Amino acid sequence: MSLIARIATLAQRDAMTAAGVALSLAWIFLVALFWLLSPGDGQPQGGLSRLATVIATILPLVLIWLAIRTARAIAVLRAEADDLRDRLAQLREAAEVRGAPPRAPDRAPPDASGSPDPDIPPRGPAPVPVRPLPRAPADSRPQPRTNGGAPVHVDTETLIRALDFPDGPEDAQAIAALRQALQDPDHARVLRAAQDVVTLLAGQDLYMDDLSPDPAPPALWRRFAQGLRGSTVAALGGIRDQAALDTVGAMLEADEIFRDTAHHFLRHFDSLLTRQIPQMDDAQIAVLAQTRSARAFMLLGRIAGLFG
Repeated sequence: MSLIARIATLAQRDAMTAAGVALSLAWIFLVALFWLLSPGDGQPQGGLSRLATVIATILPLVLIWLAIRTARAIAVLRAEADDLRDRLAQLREAAEVRGAPPRAPDRAPPDASGSPDPDIPPRGPAPVPVRPLPRAPADSRPQPRTNGGAPVHVDTETLIRALDFPDGPEDAQAIAALRQALQDPDHARVLRAAQDVVTLLAGQDLYMDDLSPDPAPPALWRRFAQGLRGSTVAALGGIRDQAALDTVGAMLEADEIFRDTAHHFLRHFDSLLTRQIPQMDDAQIAVLAQTRSARAFMLLGRIAGLFG
């Protein structure tokens, strides 16, 4: 049972206890008033009369507290049922956004260049709007793939939205993009690997929305996609949050499951960059670099030595 349900139940039980005490005192007062006001005949009572008097006095008290106990048990069951109903509703919402990682307190979204708007003050937890994605010319879009014989077309805009994951069950546009991208086997492998990594990092209270990578020139991303590695592409590892770097480093050393998951993700995201960046313009690359998946790639790649 949740804390709120427990508090509500305890409050109801306290109210019922108070009602039981009030009813008991009222009954005792009525019995005492009856004995004080009733005329006495001066004859001693027999055993049966005394027994009937005791039963008539005590039985209503017993019935009152049985009723109170039953009502308290019903209140507990009702609170547990309400809590279970809330949990089922949360599970349904999570199922509707299959593949979305846990959300974190969000920051103001960057513009297409990756730089935050200095005129916008920091905000508290709030949904991050899906960033506007420039459209590439039709002839530069990825060609449709086939999945089970049916053509699957995933354009650049849809793929980038999917790589940023939905903000929640109300983010219909990102959910639709994610579902469409998952129909492509290559994209599905990357998205599921990214989801696994982001979920494991969130389990350590490390959220991609909390990271602010230094933007790298799109030309450098193009050189990386062409196979350039090492210190010449060091600017791609733009995550400078030392606490996040220390957390990931410790996880890679101590957690074999996370280490395998991270390397699996790095391989697939590297492959995706090789395939997709030649199809993108500079503005699209800048927006791609700000997605949650790309931030995870920059963070893990910096620890793994991809960027020198």
